[in-house]
Amino acid sequence: MIDARGLSCPMPVVMVQNEVKKSSPDEVKVMVDSMVCVENITRFASSKQYDVEVVKKDGEFELTLKKKK
Repeated sequence: MIDARGLSCPMPVVMVQNEVKKSSPDEVKVMVDSMVCVENITRFASSKQYDVEVVKKDGEFELTLKKKK
């Protein structure tokens, strides 16, 4: 789980990018608190062949990135 709440872009995207580069996981969970971060992470994830599921809870967003089969 990557907790990027309170950080502004591009830091949340960089954190996700580093995780993907490091281990190429099948699934990554990310917490953010900005719609801009959701949009930027989604764009990055799509470029790396990940599907993104977004759940909004109490003004925060939990993103689940799953590698496309």
